[in-house]
Amino acid sequence: MAEVINMPRLSDTMEEGTVAKWLKKVGDKVKEGDILAEIETDKATMEFESFHEGTLLYIGIAEGDGAPVDSLLAIIGEEGEDISGLLNDSPSPKEHVSEASEPLVENSGNAPKNEVEDVNSAEGAIEIPKGVEIIKMPRLSDTMEEGTVATWLKKVGDTVEEGDILAEIETDKATMEFESFYSGTLLYIGIKEGGTAPVDTVLAVIGPKGTDVDAVLKAKPGTEKVTDTAKEPETITSSTQNSNENKIVADGKRIFASPLAKKIASDKGINLAEVTGSGDHGRIVKKDVENFSPIQKPSAQPTLGQAAAAKVVAQAPVNLPVGAEGSDEVKNSQMRKTIAKRLAESKFTAPHYYLMIEVDMDNAIASREQINNLPDTKVSFNDMVVKACAMALKKHPQVNTSWNGDTTRYNQHIHVGVAVAVEDGLVVPVLRFTDQMNLTQIGASVKDLAGRARNKKLTPIEMEGSTFTVSNLGMFGILEFTSIINQPNSAILSVGAIVERPVVKNGQIVVGNTMKLSLACDHRTVDGATGAQFLQTLKAYLENPVTMLA
Repeated sequence: MAEVINMPRLSDTMEEGTVAKWLKKVGDKVKEGDILAEIETDKATMEFESFHEGTLLYIGIAEGDGAPVDSLLAIIGEEGEDISGLLNDSPSPKEHVSEASEPLVENSGNAPKNEVEDVNSAEGAIEIPKGVEIIKMPRLSDTMEEGTVATWLKKVGDTVEEGDILAEIETDKATMEFESFYSGTLLYIGIKEGGTAPVDTVLAVIGPKGTDVDAVLKAKPGTEKVTDTAKEPETITSSTQNSNENKIVADGKRIFASPLAKKIASDKGINLAEVTGSGDHGRIVKKDVENFSPIQKPSAQPTLGQAAAAKVVAQAPVNLPVGAEGSDEVKNSQMRKTIAKRLAESKFTAPHYYLMIEVDMDNAIASREQINNLPDTKVSFNDMVVKACAMALKKHPQVNTSWNGDTTRYNQHIHVGVAVAVEDGLVVPVLRFTDQMNLTQIGASVKDLAGRARNKKLTPIEMEGSTFTVSNLGMFGILEFTSIINQPNSAILSVGAIVERPVVKNGQIVVGNTMKLSLACDHRTVDGATGAQFLQTLKAYLENPVTMLA
């Protein structure tokens, strides 16, 4: 019996995932434990393995496409097995790739099941004229009940080709492009820009020019229309449908491009033959067209006559700025969208306040030099800060807390998160039981976690459960800054660079090495005096590192 595989929840904060790469294709044999695909979450790109054996019969989400958790990802079963019933039961089938030449009958978000049943029961109903298609508000996510038309990209009277983008529709989870699966003239728009309507509300009508739209809207489809309506696919189509994706050029080479990429290229006057595709098998996608820069051709050299004429009419040059305005839009990754969401929630739900202190690092510099002279030992200043934070948290448990609304959770364990910058944004791997680790263990752990974070090899468990966070920008020459609390933590420490500056010691002005620290606190759990006492303890440890080794 066929098994339905849905988009898995690979982290505690994951709401949707993107299929970075399929490692199996429709028709391949799959064994339990085989890697089906690489899925990009809000935190990392992870391998997703199969828990079933059989033949891969169906792929629901194409490479590069994202979908909410629990969306139909794939179907595995016996070769030749009929899966049309599973597709009809699926709330949001994305894509169908079958060995058979004829597509399976799908019941997509555009043609709900109850509509098909109503059509079957309608005897003698007036049929919609041939060539006319009624397009309804699609169900673009498993939880979507209504949608908002953010932008119409076509207007009434425009000619529409199969694969053209009709509109951008905002769901409960994202704003998605909705493409047409029919060719004709856009006769009617049922939901204006900014308008919201339930799923299956009439969105538009496409058909031959001059069709009586009022009659179409009043008519009910006959039984002959059931098959066409049921076959209507979702907004995400198969990347193997060459009629939509491919284009033939004069030299006989075939260009693989998505419908959106072709539309943008047409609008900008870009020749797709000059664009290099970054998608699978060299397929041109949206970002390739948006980032395309035409190769400048050398201008022809002026003739001697032209040069002479230019000298005659030469005038004093006026130096005016010249150039072309431009901008690029890059689709946000799952990680970037999650960072934006979580930091906005933290900033606007937790009442932040900031405490700053300056630390004398002369002793820390001398101690680090002596420690690193030991064989096979390498300790950074950041390692010393992390260790000092862990020890200070033991003395000030109020800072090692989490706000839970009606209660405050006092964490008896100390797990320090260390912010690491990666290509797509920021991740926070966690050092568990940091107070029980020595400086060498902290240094080795941070190096290992940071390296795997940049290669997207961290597991979700390694990025969860922190009780306090350290963010260090000192290596970039930043003297001081403030950070947004990494909830559910109650505080985050911002670490600046160590700089030489005049300081007063024993009544004399001398050159000293200082470092500025900033502590962001959640006022719901950490009062000002508590945060100040924590910083005093932290300063004492850093200015006298030997106390951390006792």
